[in-house]
Amino acid sequence: MRYLVEPTPPAALSPEVFSVLQLCVTNKPLFPNLKALLLWRVNVESTPFIPLFISPRTIAISIGMFEPGLPEATIASTITTLPTRCPNLQEIFLSSLPKDPMVAAAVSGMVLAINKNTLRFFCVDCPLTQEARKVICEVPTLSDLSVVIGSDTSLPLLVLPSLVNLTVTYSHGSDWLQGFRGAALGSLASVTINADCDSIGGFLEVFESVALTTSVSLTLSMFAFHTSHPWRPNYRSLLRFTQLQELIIDFSCDLDCSSTIDDDTIIDVARAMPKLELLHLGEAPCQIPTGVTATGLAALAYYCPHLSALRVHFQADSLDPRTIANVAYNDNPTIPRAGCALTDLKVGAIPVMEESALVVALTLLRIFPRLEYIEYSDEGWEEVAEAIELSKQLADASGKKFSLTPPRSNTDDTPYRSNIPGCGMIKKSRSARVL
Repeated sequence: MRYLVEPTPPAALSPEVFSVLQLCVTNKPLFPNLKALLLWRVNVESTPFIPLFISPRTIAISIGMFEPGLPEATIASTITTLPTRCPNLQEIFLSSLPKDPMVAAAVSGMVLAINKNTLRFFCVDCPLTQEARKVICEVPTLSDLSVVIGSDTSLPLLVLPSLVNLTVTYSHGSDWLQGFRGAALGSLASVTINADCDSIGGFLEVFESVALTTSVSLTLSMFAFHTSHPWRPNYRSLLRFTQLQELIIDFSCDLDCSSTIDDDTIIDVARAMPKLELLHLGEAPCQIPTGVTATGLAALAYYCPHLSALRVHFQADSLDPRTIANVAYNDNPTIPRAGCALTDLKVGAIPVMEESALVVALTLLRIFPRLEYIEYSDEGWEEVAEAIELSKQLADASGKKFSLTPPRSNTDDTPYRSNIPGCGMIKKSRSARVL
């Protein structure tokens, strides 16, 4: 056996099963050829038996959850043995660890003892000691790193030439970002920031200032920032990251709408990031009629032809197909005018009047002719989705297509309908459904 994967949802094994398995071997691993151990969760009965499964040939260990109630000493003991029993570990994923100094010390000890020449993936949701943080931030072979920055810790200078994906969870100010200044990050493509605090302030401005001292602006293709608190980010601080394909900025709108996105901002983002494929600015839009108008949406479709998923506050009452002119500005854009690839639109609770459903539907189809999914919570959007579905069926039946601009007279007009069977049908979704 080379791979042992616990099913999801997990099928709990009784302690008797582990006891019987232990009788099959004496001071030897049960599966001497096991390469990967993937457990959804471990409990008080199964934790002591983890060393029974792993062997010197094991290179990947993933534990999705340590159940509440597990003794910290037992968890710490298990983690401490990993480098000895698996001297060539390449991947380590340990989630839902208890916030306990004993466990944190065990994880830090594991980092200090691990083979630095084989480690590729390290994701542990536990703060490390200063010494361990310095070691993990200088592993030359590391491609994926997820670290937790506590309230009294910082991020050392990053010297990770092979790093592709970085995730940081922090619980205080942005001083730790100085670890990026002048960092050796020649391959970094993805950065995810989880802010577990309500003091965010000008995070994006600081990130821009330190990231521009590295090669990140040339390599970064995905940037995500998640917070459960209200926030008014300065999106202009991201305009230098022109290679972005995915941009996600999450913040709360529960108590007071904090979305400050408008047409000028969205046009700047679209022009700066023509490679965008996914754009989420804010959580699911709220009921306050604010944000982008039809002009901004049209600019997105024009400058970002590969955009396939969008979530942004916009004003449904601004959508009127008669008012959409050709997207043209003072400069001469070099991006070809073609149908935007957008298929997924998340509108949340954006208000739309029932009598405006047809107008909104036709406008969206003119801007996003390949639209397939609308995720909504406001009842008015059900009428919009049905109108789009009917319009696309009629267009398919008549052989016509929707476009943002009138068809050109020459033969280089780009067809907007996909060749995938059935893609012309709008699939409706409530906010509770994950598409």
